[in-house]
Amino acid sequence: MSDTQVDELEEAAPAPPPELLERIRRHRRHTLEVLTVCAVALVPWTVLLALSLPSGYKVHHWRVAWVGFDVLLLVAMAATTLFGWLRHRAVILSGLATAVLLIGDAWFDVSLAFGTPEVWLSAALALFVELPLAGYLIHRVTRMLSLAQWPSAPTGSGGERTTGSSAC
Repeated sequence: MSDTQVDELEEAAPAPPPELLERIRRHRRHTLEVLTVCAVALVPWTVLLALSLPSGYKVHHWRVAWVGFDVLLLVAMAATTLFGWLRHRAVILSGLATAVLLIGDAWFDVSLAFGTPEVWLSAALALFVELPLAGYLIHRVTRMLSLAQWPSAPTGSGGERTTGSSAC
């Protein structure tokens, strides 16, 4: 599709009502405020954990934790596969969730294997399987998002079209 055709489609699309745009901006602002407060609050909490957690800890449900995490990863991968075959836009969310779980799995596999002979196998799996797959999924999700058709914002005061990113 040429740029001219894309421009024609955008011009043909009806502009969203101002109330909708304002509601979207308000939701975006509230979401960013909540995330800002959470990020700021996480700093002292992380420092407290770094200073107070013991370096070793006996875990009572080790198998449940690891098998449960791998089941969650399996469900995320299966959902991504299913949504991909169905060409459903939810593949973006499930693909990103799968990538994040793969990164978390790599981190915990390697960090919990420090000081043991298994650290080399964990590091190899992280470097050659989990992290490349996560990177590939993030790349694909980013490409899908760049190809998505976003609702256009009303034209600005000078007649130019404002980007839809401000309404997200």
